[in-house]
Amino acid sequence: MKESTASYRRILKSTSLIGGASLANIGIGLLRSKVLAVLLGPAGMGLASLFSGLLGTASSIATMGLGSVGTRQIAEAYSKGDDRTLVVARRALFLGSLALSIVGGLVVWSLRTVLAVHTLGNASYGGSVGWLAVGVTLSVGAASQSALIQGMRRIGDIARLNVIGSAGSTALGLACLWMWGKHGLIAYVVSAPLVTFVVGHIYVSMLPRPSDFRPTLVDLTAEWKILFRLGVAMLGAGLVGQLAQLWIRIDIAHVLGQQSLGQYQAAWTISMQYVTFVLAAMATDYYPRLTGVIHDREAATRLVNEQAEIALLLASPILILFMALTPWLVHLLYARSFGPSASILRWQILGDVLKVASWPLGFTIVAAGDGKTFFASETFSWIVCAGCIALLMPAFGLRMTGIAYFAMYALYLPLVYWLARRRIGYRWKRAVLALVGSSLVLCAVVGVMAAVSIWGAVLGVTAAATFAVFSLGRIARMSNIGGPVGTLSTIVSAIPFPKVTFR
Repeated sequence: MKESTASYRRILKSTSLIGGASLANIGIGLLRSKVLAVLLGPAGMGLASLFSGLLGTASSIATMGLGSVGTRQIAEAYSKGDDRTLVVARRALFLGSLALSIVGGLVVWSLRTVLAVHTLGNASYGGSVGWLAVGVTLSVGAASQSALIQGMRRIGDIARLNVIGSAGSTALGLACLWMWGKHGLIAYVVSAPLVTFVVGHIYVSMLPRPSDFRPTLVDLTAEWKILFRLGVAMLGAGLVGQLAQLWIRIDIAHVLGQQSLGQYQAAWTISMQYVTFVLAAMATDYYPRLTGVIHDREAATRLVNEQAEIALLLASPILILFMALTPWLVHLLYARSFGPSASILRWQILGDVLKVASWPLGFTIVAAGDGKTFFASETFSWIVCAGCIALLMPAFGLRMTGIAYFAMYALYLPLVYWLARRRIGYRWKRAVLALVGSSLVLCAVVGVMAAVSIWGAVLGVTAAATFAVFSLGRIARMSNIGGPVGTLSTIVSAIPFPKVTFR
């Protein structure tokens, strides 16, 4: 089997595994929300969201980007085939996460009353917030377990860990609510990191045992410097994104009102969900693989192009379909009062075409360990988005939030392309460039036609189905899949399409 064919098959397999796990988690999450709403009502759901948000924010800060950076370090050591280097990376990750988990838990416990007052508005919740310290400690440990498993490219284990952890925590959390009602709310929130940590420990125990080599303090210190230097950059970039999104929501509420904020939130939530299966697979499998070959410019360029092509082939039919059915999708998931969300979502879909194309390029920065450049590029993109909204939303209204999202990725894509060009000498192969252009044009045309007439929506659905057939045939051809799908690939091969060449 050709190396390129094997690589395409691996990308397709990982996308299927992680994408399937993501879809399962979405379904489990919807079930969890439904039962929670029935048991506790709106007020209970609101309190649960505050506890969950506080736990998530505290855990993100306590983890210090260790999950992403730990994955990079483990993947780099694993790709070298040097057992001693891998032992150093594993030991440094374990001890570093142990220290962060203890410190993070102690800080939350010490500030429990302060956090209760500022987040929940009542010091009486201090005891409940104190129990979140246990969740923070377990979350940091679970992040290090996931980094280890992912870095050693156990993609199947990651998919199973995600689904089992989600299902197990849902069962345990809802059981606590069923038995104790509102008094079981903290147990419900902490059950997620608890189950994830326990299941993660089981999968880590099944990994190949490291050698008996004992790393010195000098070895560990050098590894810790890399972990925390990159971790701070990753944490900073994440916080910039969270703060920018928070400011955007505050600005919308101030300028246009709470109703407009709800309509924006509806469009944002939909936009963040429909390509999750593709983007999650990139973070889980592609990132460790790219880290292993990042210093081989030709191999890294080939892998980036392969990942970008598969991602666009899988995501484009969904983006075209959603563009055609945007108003009905908003009405189905929310209500007719959310109608203005449709115009925001259409612009966000155009931005998502560029987002899918840019992510494989953006990972070259992280895989190379350039934390400063990663922080700067992410900060720049959010400044563009927030700046467009601040300056133009009073004149153009709520639709400007979607236009700003598109503008953000319209500038981010050439930026990361230029950075990848400098880093690994990257060039788009013609097939990827053609997919980006055709997907963007089709989405734009379908959006305009669907906004004018229902027949435009019908033509859009037809275009999405046609593109899906083409994508399936193209993927089958690249992956050398036989059977009926292989026959389809023979038909698709007759379609004039740019050859796979690097220049």
